[in-house]
Amino acid sequence: MSSRTSKVSTALEAVVSGIRLKHPIMNASGILGSNTGGILRLIESGVSAVVTKTLTPEPREGYLPPITIPLGECMLNAVGLANPGIDAVNELVRTIHGHGLPAIVSIGGRNAGEFVALAVKAEEAGADALELNMSCPHTPGYGVDASKTIEAVKNIVSGVKSVTSTPVWVKLGYSRLLLREAGAALSAGADALVLINTIPGMVIDVYTGNPILTNRFGGLSGKCIHPVAVYSVYMVYREYQCEIVGVGGVQDWRTAVELIEAGAKALQIATAFYTKGYGIVHEILAGLTGFLEEINAKNITELVGLAHRK
Repeated sequence: MSSRTSKVSTALEAVVSGIRLKHPIMNASGILGSNTGGILRLIESGVSAVVTKTLTPEPREGYLPPITIPLGECMLNAVGLANPGIDAVNELVRTIHGHGLPAIVSIGGRNAGEFVALAVKAEEAGADALELNMSCPHTPGYGVDASKTIEAVKNIVSGVKSVTSTPVWVKLGYSRLLLREAGAALSAGADALVLINTIPGMVIDVYTGNPILTNRFGGLSGKCIHPVAVYSVYMVYREYQCEIVGVGGVQDWRTAVELIEAGAKALQIATAFYTKGYGIVHEILAGLTGFLEEINAKNITELVGLAHRK
């Protein structure tokens, strides 16, 4: 390894809830994290950690096609939390660890009891962090339904924290109650917040009058939600100065830097894998390295929350 490569690698290191990452970019839950083949594809893309598909107590087949609608650099999807169930967690974590990367296990339950049971199994499998999916906008009973009140957020997070010593990340979506939800999660012991999930959306076939997705509505992701993600990270960081993983429309080094300067210590990407290809991780990392050199910054951590110091 050349000294330049070593220097760049060190400059891009990130740490979230004690988990050391060789750089700040990982995948978002829902992207290829449900089986060994998909995980290997993510690892080949260069991510610093692998986030699994959201695992539920039992396997879920999800919705019938069509489940995705490409919208330029954005996407609308209603997959329906299709996943192999929590019993697959051992194989998934073993595969991720076998390649020397941290395993972030995303879990989704319908109530605090289910989240607790899922957390126990994920920790036993060796998860490096648990990502509680409390904001999926298109699967009844899960996500926004499971966390529909501030009290529910507290109960779920505190319940999971009571049975595990593994860092707990809470994934929230944008809403007018975001600051209250973030505060509830943090007060209940969340180690980090993942902001934001997809935003509810719908596309209608104007000739038939029918919604195109079989579920009628789904979650909007990609470039179009990036300003909302930046706003959400900024507002939550300003209020709580907590650890944040930023998600939403990261597709190049500039959009990555925006979320970091808003307050994110690490990032997740999803739609860009589809719109830009699997070389997107290396493209962003090259851009980040060049930007740090341009502004004479020693490491990426110097940029975290920079927008709040201006």
